[in-house]
Amino acid sequence: MIRVLLVDDQRLLRSGFRALLDMEDDIEVVAEAGDGAEGLALARRHLPDVALVDIRMPVVDGIEVTRRIAKDPALAGVHVVILTNYGFDEYVFDALRAGAAGFLVKDIVPEDFLHAVRVAARGDALLAPSITRKLISRYVAQPLRADAAKGLEELTNRERESVVLVAQGLSNDEIADRMVISPLTAKTHVNRAMTKLNARDRAQLVVLAYESGLVEPPAR
Repeated sequence: MIRVLLVDDQRLLRSGFRALLDMEDDIEVVAEAGDGAEGLALARRHLPDVALVDIRMPVVDGIEVTRRIAKDPALAGVHVVILTNYGFDEYVFDALRAGAAGFLVKDIVPEDFLHAVRVAARGDALLAPSITRKLISRYVAQPLRADAAKGLEELTNRERESVVLVAQGLSNDEIADRMVISPLTAKTHVNRAMTKLNARDRAQLVVLAYESGLVEPPAR
């Protein structure tokens, strides 16, 4: 059973999402919160698999909620998915930097919404190749961070290559084709790179790849 926490200050929107989720046999909404502070308290109480968090809320906003969850060892199993009305804005990149597994626009169709919850619960990042490319083109032209390069020297050549391809928006299957390896081996390279770079998920791996200078955005 996938346990979900809803954190959004719009009660009507929470009710709509809950109605969708409650119809699924493999998903359970364990709690709802109307602001970030309440959401953090409920996350610690219920330890959900997925926290759907509005990016702009009173008291504590979604970015800070994400940051606190990512830094709390007791919440290591909680995958934060950011909810936004605004699509690809600077807040989305900040949320990914803070540790979000991905994001959803609130007008997403129900089928895609339910699929996204299941993807997040598996620990996969909600960054389809098309989304990754848009993030790359619009928001990764940030100043390089010296601390982001920590751990790069521990990567094997194949792991480094896989990180570059992830940052270019390729899926594991596409990485496998490019590197002429099996999809399982591609996934292994990516997972080992995440471990060595202390990245929570694929989304964090993309951020680290650019912030470290391992990959440069076209507009840099």
